[in-house]
Amino acid sequence: MTEPYFEESQKDLTLEEDKEEREYRLRYERRQRMRRERQRRMRRRQMLQRVVFLVIVGVITVLIVATIKHGEKVDEEGAQDQAVEAVEQPDRLEIEKIRESIIEEESGKAETEETESEEELPVYRFEETEDTVSIATEEVISTHAILVDESTDQIIAAKGAGERIMPASMTKVLTILVAAEHIPEEKLDDTFEMTLEITDYAYVNDCSSVGFLDGEKVPVRDLFYGTAMHSGGDAALGLAFYVAGSQEAFVELMDEKLDELGIAGSTHFTNCVGIYDEAHYSTVYDMAVIMKAALQNDLCREVMSKHIYTTKPTKEHPEGIEISNWFLRKIEDKDTGGEVLCAKTGYIVQSKNCAVSYEIAADKTPYICVTAGSTSNWRCIYDHVEIYNRYIPSA
Repeated sequence: MTEPYFEESQKDLTLEEDKEEREYRLRYERRQRMRRERQRRMRRRQMLQRVVFLVIVGVITVLIVATIKHGEKVDEEGAQDQAVEAVEQPDRLEIEKIRESIIEEESGKAETEETESEEELPVYRFEETEDTVSIATEEVISTHAILVDESTDQIIAAKGAGERIMPASMTKVLTILVAAEHIPEEKLDDTFEMTLEITDYAYVNDCSSVGFLDGEKVPVRDLFYGTAMHSGGDAALGLAFYVAGSQEAFVELMDEKLDELGIAGSTHFTNCVGIYDEAHYSTVYDMAVIMKAALQNDLCREVMSKHIYTTKPTKEHPEGIEISNWFLRKIEDKDTGGEVLCAKTGYIVQSKNCAVSYEIAADKTPYICVTAGSTSNWRCIYDHVEIYNRYIPSA
């Protein structure tokens, strides 16, 4: 009696996996098609520029010849002018036709791309309003900050929101989002075997680490918690290798996600951990976009909201490893005018202390706050407390 049920369950699972694979491929093919269209339009523009250049050169040449012959015969000059007009007119008409064709085609493609983007791609855009204020108080030490009403996508307050920052471990918000979108729920209890390559990478680059050991078989679910809560470089790399086989391949998926979110022009990641690299950068505005996207994913929201968690027992850690979200534990007894539900911190020497948090205010309005360039972990927390208290509109 159990075998048919088991076979049906396996069929359902296979169908679900096939469906997810098809959906991913459709999204990927759509992005590739859009890129090809942009490249094709660029080639058309270049072709038009070349045609215009050649026509101008031809016209100038004809005019020079006409000028030279001007002193010889007036009648020939008149004939030459007519010849010039005869040459110019068809060329102008042809250029105009090409230009109109390109404009019409680009207009149609732009409408198509806009429709596809609105229907398929979750692009979030935050807007300033006449009520948006500058974060100018000396009580906020962070050099860059933004506060966004997550329900309306309006910027409440900001300071250097579009300036480049080093996001440090805030990077891991995108890491868990990309991993969550590629790992189905039924695979969360699979195990991933830690490797010496991963543990050595975390050690050599002085990453925070959950403490997983080479050869340890870690549940995939624990990799998510270890990445989000303890900011474990070993856990983040474990997710990357589990999903894509290497960090390099996983970073390509991260870049694709940045493209989907519409922020690839101002944010670029070279690793999934947040290690310093000149080519690894973002803005507090873009980090708010990434946080908003992550909040739409149930798994991301769950792991970023947990205060304390114990990993499952393994041979290497029979009692599991207790980890915690330091930011949430320290801010929970501070008065922010609401409740901070999710958070992810970061620190490297080049960026100092940074953090992104999510609060539900007393009137149930959701807010996202991102800061960077603070002087300590505690100062970073107090900056978030100050921003929530000072800039959230009174009910």
